[in-house]
Amino acid sequence: MRSDLWGAWLTIHVWTVIIGAMATFILLPNPITFILAFLLIGSRQHGLAILMHDAAHGILFKTKALNEFAGKYLLGAPYGGDLGEYRKYHLKHHRYAQSELDPDLALSAKFPISKASLRRKLIRDITGQTFLRLRFASIKMKRGDKPIIEGSEAFQKSSPWPYLKINAILLGSLTLVGFWWVYFALWLAPLMTWFFVVLRLRNITEHAMTTFDDNPLTHARTTYTNILERIFLGPYWVNYHVEHHAYMFVPCYRLKALHKEMIGHHDSMEIRQGYGSVLKLATTT
Repeated sequence: MRSDLWGAWLTIHVWTVIIGAMATFILLPNPITFILAFLLIGSRQHGLAILMHDAAHGILFKTKALNEFAGKYLLGAPYGGDLGEYRKYHLKHHRYAQSELDPDLALSAKFPISKASLRRKLIRDITGQTFLRLRFASIKMKRGDKPIIEGSEAFQKSSPWPYLKINAILLGSLTLVGFWWVYFALWLAPLMTWFFVVLRLRNITEHAMTTFDDNPLTHARTTYTNILERIFLGPYWVNYHVEHHAYMFVPCYRLKALHKEMIGHHDSMEIRQGYGSVLKLATTT
């Protein structure tokens, strides 16, 4: 079921999209290619987080050492994720999903919220305020302290040093090839802004307005997505979240096939059509 080839391909793919988007704007500099590159890179920074999530489960690669190395250095550290801290946090989420012991409960229990409230949250994301609060929290928070921002414990407990080292390598590499400014315009800027918009929207689709019980078919949500949603919001089969909660050791690249195998349970599963339909469900006037 797990595959080193699949793990390697997806790791190469996510970085190829990021580098390719940067190269496209460098070769064809204009507002359209910049916006496209900005959105693609922010979305694939989210893709790094999705693949690191699979590595945290030990399922992205078949070989344990590859999971640990890629998950820590190639997928987690570039965007500020900590494989070890995220693993402890996230497995607790699976064990206690949608219960009072779920560390992610703060992300879903508040829904439905007003459209104005959602708009304020997205404005904080797109203006970089969420990024700055989390990075500040990761520096200030001591081990064992109560999270400063509920629902973001893994971010806040992560060490900043792997993130700083990998980002120094990225900046140095781009400087060596003569494009130091790309790091700030097309790596750091999307990471501070669009990444958190996509992360919030994905979190909403996964558990907002689902049941508060131990039924994985209803306390998580699978969202059918179109091609644009898969490119910009939900890459690497992350939309199959019921399947992931029901069988959490199935890698992301097998979730679509698993969804088909579970056809007899579809009527009992929480399934929605598109991100827009979930946002409509999760917001009030």
